[in-house]
Amino acid sequence: MQNRVHTSASGEAAPGIRSASSDNRAAPATYPWLKAAAKRSRNIRSLRELAARRLPRGIFDFIDGGAEDEVTLADNSAAFGRRRLLPRVLVDVATADLRSDILGRQSGLPFAIGPTGGAGFVWPRGDLALARVAADNDIPFALSTTSAVSIEHMRERVDGRLWLQSYIFRQRDFTQKLISRALAADYEALIITVDLPVGGNRERDYKNDFSVPFKYTPRNFIDFAAHPEWVFTTLRYGFPTFGNLRDFTPSNDATRAASSVGRNYDASFNWDDLGRIRDSWPRKLIVKGVVHPEDADRLAGMGVDAIVVSNHGGRQLDGGPATLDALPRVKSAVGDRAAVYLDGGVRRGSDIFKALALGADAVLIGRTSLYGLAAAGASGVERAVAILREELTRTMQLCGATSIAQIDQRFLMPAQHQR
Repeated sequence: MQNRVHTSASGEAAPGIRSASSDNRAAPATYPWLKAAAKRSRNIRSLRELAARRLPRGIFDFIDGGAEDEVTLADNSAAFGRRRLLPRVLVDVATADLRSDILGRQSGLPFAIGPTGGAGFVWPRGDLALARVAADNDIPFALSTTSAVSIEHMRERVDGRLWLQSYIFRQRDFTQKLISRALAADYEALIITVDLPVGGNRERDYKNDFSVPFKYTPRNFIDFAAHPEWVFTTLRYGFPTFGNLRDFTPSNDATRAASSVGRNYDASFNWDDLGRIRDSWPRKLIVKGVVHPEDADRLAGMGVDAIVVSNHGGRQLDGGPATLDALPRVKSAVGDRAAVYLDGGVRRGSDIFKALALGADAVLIGRTSLYGLAAAGASGVERAVAILREELTRTMQLCGATSIAQIDQRFLMPAQHQR
């Protein structure tokens, strides 16, 4: 059986087909017809459809799919549909203030672009496009360990709020190097992903002959041939290297490093190990991948700054709870000791409103931003952010809320009346 990179696209991974140094290449301009199609998109679903048309099936399924029967993947989004809004009327909603506090700093919107590896495969130097759009909209951007752009190069090119997401590898010295590099590059926060002791079973990848190291088969050769624009753009700018994985293998070969990532997560990583990271990292620490309130309570007690209620976008354990369903109990356990963010299933501005009403301090978007990126590069990401902004503003006005700080459970139907 070929090895798969068992990481995330809502959270963080990428296949290695072949490598070509890309740090000094300019990002490609968006073709006018792609930009026009993205601009016409009225919702995230439309951007997803554009992404599905432009990308080879194997690449699209990699960012879109989940583990096994994809029950948790589907439920992340369905959970928002189970919640009903309870609007108030006769409120002066001529203006709505979307500014929010994220990690103690004002943010232009109540969400951040979460860590998504694979961005360089849906659009050349896609991580840069995501980060630049985030900076333009005054929101944080989280760089994945398995990004196509290195920690240092991202900081050189983007003057915005940068966070680094780190996996925990069996090579503890390599993990520490990643963290030290982020500190030296003046990253605001470190995200430790804790829900990936082993990789998930993502069956779409097997169906598409999608593996690392990449091997051509009749299935994926036909898949690529049917998407010439993606092939031309990718070949023109080169398959991305993995700048953050240098020194991971003795040869420093990016493809070998990527293929070994999924086999080198540290399944022994525990509370004491996380405590040592907390003690050594002097800036904001975020722990991502929490759904159990007792874990959240313990994390708050050890001094983490934020907890991300996340199930890795349904890409690891299938059958776990939707993150929106897990959110209230986590928030109750944490109280005001740490910020609580929600990740998973956000496709509408009303979804953000519902998450905030249930206690989230902010949300992270993953696939939503990748759909925009895959559809039209930076223009598509900008459209995705604009859609969420417009929908959230409209939802606030229709519900009678004029600021993010006002949003709470009063705007939701009581639980006993939910569908």
